[in-house]
Amino acid sequence: MGLPKRRHSKTRRNKRRTHDALSTPSLTKCSNCGGRILHHRVCPACGYYKGTAVVIKEEKKKKKKS
Repeated sequence: MGLPKRRHSKTRRNKRRTHDALSTPSLTKCSNCGGRILHHRVCPACGYYKGTAVVIKEEKKKKKKS
């Protein structure tokens, strides 16, 4: 089993880790409701994609307290 003869420097370790950072998702504005959505996806709030209704959203009915 191979083992390193010398330890790697902090610079070498950090160079390897430069690509490990997470990036924030790029969001766009919904053309119908103005909400923030991911690119090329149906808006979860209104169900529109590129100005056309793809998913029909039903309004939630409020329950009456008895």
